Amino acid sequence: MQAGLSWRTILGKRENFRAAFDGFDCEKVAGYGEAEVEALVLDAGIIRNRAKILGAVRNAKAFLETAAEFGSFDAYIWSWTGGAPVVNRWETMADIPTSSPLSDRIAADMKRRGFSYVGTTTIYAHLQAIGIINDHLTSCFRWNALQ
Repeated sequence: MQAGLSWRTILGKRENFRAAFDGFDCEKVAGYGEAEVEALVLDAGIIRNRAKILGAVRNAKAFLETAAEFGSFDAYIWSWTGGAPVVNRWETMADIPTSSPLSDRIAADMKRRGFSYVGTTTIYAHLQAIGIINDHLTSCFRWNALQ
């Protein structure tokens, strides 16, 4: 939903999204049909972009299929690094990239699996958020603790 919009806009609507998308339950969202999509398009509390809503439904289906294939989505995503985090050694904020060859490969694979709105920048941010990529600056008190 964030594509093309500010994070502030998205995060300000998070609770509305949670309610509208059944608590972010992938199995429920994957089962949405035209009636559920129409209700979401009419929900003023969320981003009412039909393509993004349909993308969320497709992504829920692709997520469940990928999780079934690998045993869990966690196993899938960690398989890209052999289960070990990527520890970068950045000195300044300007050194931190917005994508990498790893996020390029994962984004391409996810698109092949049917995911949408999963470009390399989005995937890189996800890898940072879940701890697969450690982009803390070497001067950060957390950098050593995360080794």
